Amino acid sequence: MGKQDIITKDYLNDTRIFADAFNFYLYNGEPVINPQNLKPLDSSLTAIPYGDRKHPVTLQKNRDVIKSFSGMRNEEAILLLLGVEAQSDIHYAMPVKDMLYDSMQYAGQVTGTARLHREKTSGEKNPSSGEFLSGFYKEDKLIPVITLVIYFGPDKWDGPMSLHEMLLTTDQQLLSHIPDYKINLITPDALEEEAFEKFHTSFREVLKFIKYSKDKEKLKSLTESDPHFRHIEKEAYHVISAMTGVEVNLKESEEYIDMCQAIREMCEDAKQEGFASGQKEGFASGQKEGFISGQKEGFASGQKQAVKILRLLNQKAFSYEEIAALADTSVEQVKSVERDYTS
Repeated sequence: MGKQDIITKDYLNDTRIFADAFNFYLYNGEPVINPQNLKPLDSSLTAIPYGDRKHPVTLQKNRDVIKSFSGMRNEEAILLLLGVEAQSDIHYAMPVKDMLYDSMQYAGQVTGTARLHREKTSGEKNPSSGEFLSGFYKEDKLIPVITLVIYFGPDKWDGPMSLHEMLLTTDQQLLSHIPDYKINLITPDALEEEAFEKFHTSFREVLKFIKYSKDKEKLKSLTESDPHFRHIEKEAYHVISAMTGVEVNLKESEEYIDMCQAIREMCEDAKQEGFASGQKEGFASGQKEGFISGQKEGFASGQKQAVKILRLLNQKAFSYEEIAALADTSVEQVKSVERDYTS
């Protein structure tokens, strides 16, 4: 697991951030899921999809974060299993990955329910043959499992959003008989400005910063106009830094970071780099232009001097030394002109 994956997973394990993400996605920002009512669950999943008791075929996977939630909404009890998958890169088989995780979660519930039935020694009804075979009774129910994929990159998600998109057929008649599996996705690029206001934790600033991370001027304007960015908690800063490369000189004692200052420093560094690069390129360009210009001026000056030397030579009244003095050149140059132009 890479640094980005570890940092984003740790960030989402915070019950406040976890609840904020699901409240946004499931309840349009309404604070239905209370962080205090979230309970961590074992993220490892195991299942025996086929085989027999003597030769079982086992399957084991690890989710990023999984929590149970129990609460009330509109006087109705809610019990959910909520999983989060943090993506630092686009996953082009995400529907299958999520489907496997959720299926194993449901399989685990069936296995656990069957185990409870076997352990009961009194007060248990006599199961039917079908109930006995499956271990799951007619009146038994499963707890809903919802997996939310959170992509922390600035690019547009161009991976499939459903199992049907991954299949090698577009025949609607066939597809109508093949169960689809759609993913639940939060990605910064797809969020409109008003959507950010439905978040109530630093998750809002993290997603917003990532969304505009490729536009330094937009980031500068954003961090200067939004006071939330002047007081970013350290955990959120670590996610931003890991995903965008923006860094500040972080002091060990600091709990909150001023991203406005970070962007100013970044822009100033870019400005200095640009200035230095411009100086270097300008100097090289000036050298080239100066050489060309010097060639032209030198050629013209040389022509003028040669004409003067020839005129003096033709008069046959001056020595080489006298001509050199009058033309402000050397005796060798006078002789050279004589050879080149009078031979």
